[in-house]
Amino acid sequence: MEKFYPGQIIKCSVTGVVKYGIFVRVNKNYTGLIHISEVSKYFVKNINDYAMVGDMLYCKVLEVDEDSKKLKLSIKGIDYKSRMEIVRKLESKNGFKPLKDNLVNWIEEYKKHLNK
Repeated sequence: MEKFYPGQIIKCSVTGVVKYGIFVRVNKNYTGLIHISEVSKYFVKNINDYAMVGDMLYCKVLEVDEDSKKLKLSIKGIDYKSRMEIVRKLESKNGFKPLKDNLVNWIEEYKKHLNK
């Protein structure tokens, strides 16, 4: 049987998302909770922005209760989704310039579309 210890990073499957946290299954014996206060170091307006049922997450173990087979977990400060699942949006080096350059053309195209 696998043993868990505080500070360990483990892979979990999300089984439920509620307003106060994310429930996960670690293996067939252990379940865990990521309390909303352990989701982000910033204010969490909507916890559904962080996980959905069926997601696989990497979590940091905070506490282990061997008797009840429950874990207190955190995703705060770690790369909690595997790199394959994260789509990173890169900033344009040109800032808003492409918008400025094309806005007039897009408005004209939209007006033509409305007149059809």
